[in-house]
Formats: sequence, C-alpha cells, structure tokens
Amino acid sequence: MSELRLDRIAEKTKGKIIQGAPSLAFSKFNIDSRRTTEGELFFAIKARRNGHDFLTDAFKKGAAGAVISQDVPSLPKEAGVIKVKNTLQALQALARQVLREHKTRVVGITGSNGKTTTKEFASSLLAHKFRLLKSEGNYNNHLGLPLTMLKLEKKYEIAVLEMGMSGPGEIRSLTRIAPPDISVIVNINPVHLKFFKSLEDIALAKKEILEGTKKRGTAVLNKDDPLVRKIAENWEGRKVYFGLSSGCDVCARNVENKGFKGIAFKLFYGHRQEDMNFNFFYESYLYNLLAALGVAYALSLSFEEISTRISELKPFSMRGTLINLEKDIKLIDDSYNSNPKALESALKGLASLPSKRKIAVLGDMLELGESEIEYHIQAGKQVVKGGWDMLVGIGPLSRHMIKGALSSGMKRNQTYSYQSSREASDKILTLLNEGDLVLVKGSRGMRTEEIVNTLKKVLKRK
Repeated sequence: MSELRLDRIAEKTKGKIIQGAPSLAFSKFNIDSRRTTEGELFFAIKARRNGHDFLTDAFKKGAAGAVISQDVPSLPKEAGVIKVKNTLQALQALARQVLREHKTRVVGITGSNGKTTTKEFASSLLAHKFRLLKSEGNYNNHLGLPLTMLKLEKKYEIAVLEMGMSGPGEIRSLTRIAPPDISVIVNINPVHLKFFKSLEDIALAKKEILEGTKKRGTAVLNKDDPLVRKIAENWEGRKVYFGLSSGCDVCARNVENKGFKGIAFKLFYGHRQEDMNFNFFYESYLYNLLAALGVAYALSLSFEEISTRISELKPFSMRGTLINLEKDIKLIDDSYNSNPKALESALKGLASLPSKRKIAVLGDMLELGESEIEYHIQAGKQVVKGGWDMLVGIGPLSRHMIKGALSSGMKRNQTYSYQSSREASDKILTLLNEGDLVLVKGSRGMRTEEIVNTLKKVLKRK
C-alpha cells in the first residue's frame, strides 16, 4: 500500500501534529489495538469503547503513531501523533482523500443478504482482467470501508466494496467516502426490521447507494425484486438488470438442481448463451452469481472471459459449505447468519438432496422487529413444506418455529428445543443417524458455529 507522511495525514484530516517528525510515513492503519502490528497509525475511535483507553496497548504492540481527539498523558516520545476534533470523521476523511488521488473505479454492493458472496463472486470474475482491491471479510460499515480504502495503491484499477447498513443514512455516508462507479443492489428482504417500520423503509435506505452513485455510473439491479425495481425506476443512469425473468441483461434459465453436484442452468449474457454448472445448492447463490456477472457485463467483460470462471467458484466458510462426516452424514454449514428469505432459500435448495433423513438445526433470526414471532412461525411451516424430517430449534424465538411446524403436521417427537448452541452441541449427536443430511443455520448472535465445530470434532471430517 502507498505511504502517507504525517504532515499529509494531518492536512487531509484537518488535524494538528502535536509530536513527531512531519516526514514520518505510514502505510498501515488500524482501529483495534488487539490487531496492531509494527509501524501502524492507530486511530483512537470513540464508539462503544473509547479507543484512547487502548493507546498504551497499541504502542506496546508496535504502533508508530496515533490520531487522537482528547489529551493523552505519557505518549511515547518517538511516536507521531495528530490531534483532530473527531477521530472517526478523520479516518473517513483520510480514506475519501486517498480515493480521490487514485483512478480506481469503485463497485459498491448492497442488499439485505448475499453482499459478501456477491463481492467474492465479482472479485473472482474480475481478477482475471483487473488489478483489484476488495473489502476484507464483511468490512462493510463506517469503520471497515475506510480502512479498506486506506489500502489503495496506484496499481489497483477496481475496488469491490460491500456497503451494509442497519439504519437510514448509513449507506449514504459510505457513498460519500467511496462514491460508486457501479452500484449493485442484490435484493431487499426483511432484515434489521428492528430499526425500520417496513420493507419499504428498508428499500429507501438501500436507495441511498443509487443517490450516491457517480453521475455517469451504472446500477446493477435485481429485476425479479419488485422493491429494487421500484426504487430504481426514476434513476437516470445506466441500468443493468439480472434475474431469472425475461428482459434481463444477465439471466439464468432452465435452472435444474443436480443434487450434491450443485445447479445446472443456461446462462444468457447479453446476446450470448451457454449451459453452465454451478457448485452451490441455493437459488439465492445463483442470484449472487448473476449480480456479479452483471458487474462484469457493466465493465464490458466478454462472454469468454467470464463463462470459464463460473465452475471455479466454491462455497465460502460458514455460508452453505458441504462437510462430509463419518457415518455418511452430510453437514451443510450455513452458520454465519440467517434471515427469513435466506432461510427459505436454504430449506428449498437442500430439500431435494438425497439422504435418509433431513434435519434442520435452526437458531433464532434476530433483529426482525415486531413481526419476529410470525416470521419464525412461517419458517417452521416451511420446514414441513420442504419435507424435512426433524426440526431442532436453538433459542427462545425458535420455539415459534416449532409451533409453526407442529401446526403444519410435524409430530412432537420430530422437534427438539434448546436454549443455546452450547446446550444443543452437547445433545445433537444423540439425534443423528447414518446417512442424515444436517443443515445448521442461525443469526450471528446465536453462535450456531459451535454446533458445527462439535460435529466436525466428534464425527471427524473426512
């Protein structure tokens, strides 16, 4: 990454150097003292915790400088230190200025779910043509995005960034740091309803990415999602549509589930078409792929440049990964997160896979607001509709899933309820038989990965 001198950082953040040589240079930036490495510039952010309380730890681990907003006693004499009014705003301003000094085009990706998968797919497709930077993990908020931008170098032609939100105005603030040349809206689903009154309000918050797109930018849009179409109907820029319906620039047709071999479909990419194989089980992942292909289409990549890459894509950890265990038990690790639409896609996508029994181990879906009970009841009904043989609920809300399953005909002895993933981890092994298919899925806060780790440890991954 490029080096930035202390005096240039102070200029860009409207701060004042209170100690250290102006020529002192930094190429690494951080906000978490636990992850500090040698030579970093540490931003003491005030959030749930005050970063100033961890300056000593950061310097002990090798930080060479800091950006602060309050007086701090006993700073190391050799450290470069800048004082600003607000350290978060300083971090964001620095990232914004760094991007302006580069010719890097920005791809901004938002949606209720599938942002990370779409980002990874798009990055894999584009990396063969462009030198690119991408968000690490799910660094998609007001802290993670500017830290990604500070890794920019002159060599990067494309930056592929997630833009997440849990409330209104958050995406707008991200587009002010990194205005997209290409904006992607994957979908609009009931997520974070705890912070919104309705799906329409979520849609308006997602619309902020369009409002923040550059004037000559392109929007890559899910044509099958009515709310996506609605918020984009008056947007005047170039639109690239993806989906399973007619009239899309990038389209999948004749979709066929091939069991554990994944999905087969016919890809329409502009005026070209070809039969494809895709190593994933859920239709939602197919939409993520089409969104990524929409980005490639917007950047004028040829059909030949992208078609050979699709079969190379592999599932990501904790997002629908197939794990073969002893006794021919097949575990689907989808423990990273959950929401009503993503869970529905998982239950449908796995229903036709061959197995002696299908067991759904489902944790609470969090942040669904006033409708949380109804969403869980409906999820339980979907378990039965999909032909699942057993439902194991994790957490207090999952009891409503069981209620929904029982109301749809599942027997009481086909359901189990546990308060936590830790409790379920101790019990789950007694429920499994040879040849079972097990789906583990739950919201991040439910830590359903503990169940996955127990199964892998005891049943020994093949």
